Amino acid sequence: MVKLTTIASLTCWYGKYPWYLPYFLHSCSFNPTVDFYIITDNRDKVDNKPENVKIIHKTLDEIKKSASEKLGFVVNIDYPYKLCDFKPAYGFLFSEIIEAYDFWGITDIDIVYGSIRNFITEEILNNHEIISSRHDYITGSFCLFRNNDYVNQLFMKSKDYKMVFSNSTHFCFDECNFLFEELKTGVSILEINNPIESMTYIVKKEEKESRLKAFFDFIIVEGLPGNIEWNTGRLVYKEMYEVMFYHLIEFKASCTNRKILKPIPSKFYFTKTAIMKRQ
Repeated sequence: MVKLTTIASLTCWYGKYPWYLPYFLHSCSFNPTVDFYIITDNRDKVDNKPENVKIIHKTLDEIKKSASEKLGFVVNIDYPYKLCDFKPAYGFLFSEIIEAYDFWGITDIDIVYGSIRNFITEEILNNHEIISSRHDYITGSFCLFRNNDYVNQLFMKSKDYKMVFSNSTHFCFDECNFLFEELKTGVSILEINNPIESMTYIVKKEEKESRLKAFFDFIIVEGLPGNIEWNTGRLVYKEMYEVMFYHLIEFKASCTNRKILKPIPSKFYFTKTAIMKRQ
């Protein structure tokens, strides 16, 4: 049997767990060859946690202290959302967690996964250093990085990383410094008057200069399209297109019925405002 490339995905969560966590956990359980680490200060018991979801307890102050020591300057992580700017540095900052893996990733909890390995194949992993789940920019909701010193320190190639990490402002450094609409038109981030050298800028620049190979493809669903079905570990949009995950960034607010389906069924679907059992 061929050994699979190993993957660890990391997310930081601070405060009370969100209502949709059971769906995230359930979808992780159908991806047993990927390990998901939740770094949190929450010590509440997590029900129905699959074996491949690992909880690591760290306070925000502990992360801030460790990051300052490893980076060599005082960082600003005074509120949890600021950690988004640090996502590209997770391989460097949490090296003790990801040391045994071939790839490490960044993710969020407001996600329901389909089949990760159906999209992130061995061929893709073997031939790329960075794998994004959008075609136009590095995605903070899910992105993979090869676990080596060059990639783990890639964020340091930004002329702005020290300023970003020591400033309380959120710069969307992990993605594209809020240039979403510009990049959706197809223009290259290297051609935009860009005040911050974000991770997308750095990856595109390194790729252009042939120092790495990055994979960009649109394998997610976002927004409120409805008609998204989860069926025993696969996620299908409009009964036609299999996707890797649904990012609940808008759905989690629009959902009017937050009662968790118990037990979570083998088939359920998302409308624009609810999660329903498929009969």
